[in-house]
Amino acid sequence: MIKAAPTWLVPITAIFVLQTTAAFLARFIPIIAPALSEEFGWSGSSIGYLTASNSLGGLAILVAGSALFKQIGGMRCLQYTMLLGAAGMALFLHPSVSVALAACFVMGLSNGAANPAGSEVLQRFSPPGKRNLIFSIKQAGVPLGGVIAGLLVPAIVALAGWRTALFVCAWLVILPTMLTWRVGHRLDDTPAAGRLRFTLPKLQWLRTFKTPLESLMRSRGLMKVAIVGSLFAVSQSCWFTFTVIYLIDRLDYSLGEAGVVFAVMQAGGVIGRIALGWLSDHLHSTAVPLFIAAVFSAATTVLLGWSAPGWPLWALVLLAFVAGSSVASWNGVQIAEVARRSPPHLISETAAGASILVSVVNMLAPAAFAAFVAATGRYDYAFACAGACTLLAVGLLPRGKPVAR
Repeated sequence: MIKAAPTWLVPITAIFVLQTTAAFLARFIPIIAPALSEEFGWSGSSIGYLTASNSLGGLAILVAGSALFKQIGGMRCLQYTMLLGAAGMALFLHPSVSVALAACFVMGLSNGAANPAGSEVLQRFSPPGKRNLIFSIKQAGVPLGGVIAGLLVPAIVALAGWRTALFVCAWLVILPTMLTWRVGHRLDDTPAAGRLRFTLPKLQWLRTFKTPLESLMRSRGLMKVAIVGSLFAVSQSCWFTFTVIYLIDRLDYSLGEAGVVFAVMQAGGVIGRIALGWLSDHLHSTAVPLFIAAVFSAATTVLLGWSAPGWPLWALVLLAFVAGSSVASWNGVQIAEVARRSPPHLISETAAGASILVSVVNMLAPAAFAAFVAATGRYDYAFACAGACTLLAVGLLPRGKPVAR
């Protein structure tokens, strides 16, 4: 007799595919940007501002999208924003930085929609004893998207040019979005799931802008967990944004070599997220896994700034893997903890609120990093400051074992 598949298998598969695709759309920017900068004459620091604009798009959908999530459903909202992001890639064909900033903003919408949509669905479908693991598997799609981008984009650029890479990558976003289209309709828990109604903004919509942040004030512990995520995001955003351009500009790597290092770092994130999720469930604690991640995240970020052209390639690859396992491993455990501490009817709002804080950091940290490097030329000091910020998360980690909801 064939055993029936668990009810959470389809939801987590669909969420994982969409999370990976949304992450690929975001990680595409710092990898393709060096090729654009070389042809259009942009400065290397412009990558920080492009990434900041991408994070601003994610922040916009988090702040303004609460009513939209309830109207058409989180899954459908995520799918619509990914189609917009794929279309926005065409704007990179224009040689203006301003137009590229607009493209990055549009592409960032899906990144902002991914966490609230995924958290709401998985909190309903995942069994409590496996919740941290399932959330971490879902979040493992983020670095997996980076692995695909790090290996694929430089190869296409080298073989056929960056314009062809734009076309291919746009289709890599469109296809999985359409494959999950019918599943999204079934998973959304809204009366009008799947139906998009174009209505003019109302005053009630404007009032809901502050709902995600207000939802974090329901408990002091919930806000602390959200702040922990924002501190982790400092090092993560700097690694994701500046690894490729740093390796090319300061260590004389080719785009292909830098892409491989970036992909290894992201692969470490896949392993690290699943491992930290398993460890959190095994220990019935989020504090220990997040403490380990904070220490290694800070240490590897500082070490990246100390790297020099004389370092062998294997040393950078090893550093990138360890960094990915810590810098990019905290998300699943932190997001699951936010969902666990949230009132059941406010899960999407608290997930959005926590993601807003992370998105603000993802917007400000790369811009500040780029401005600092442009003014001083010192990557080492910039990476050291990022690592120090992440280490501050140790003092805010949740204490004690969680109570099952």
